[in-house]
Amino acid sequence: MATTRDQPAFPAHRAFVMQLHAESKLEKGQFKGRAEHIVSGRSTHFSSAKELKAFMHRVLTQACADEQNT
Repeated sequence: MATTRDQPAFPAHRAFVMQLHAESKLEKGQFKGRAEHIVSGRSTHFSSAKELKAFMHRVLTQACADEQNT
């Protein structure tokens, strides 16, 4: 599925894999795990949604900056 010919709806540079810890309780908002950015290979362990969101923001901000500089 694509939004236009030039831009896919799900671009690879925005892809992440998340692995949740076995003791995570999503219904209670308690989750921890590991996230990895597919293209760069950068990864982190997180223990809250806030930490996960901050990691994703940092990686995507850097990826966009790198893309504009090429």
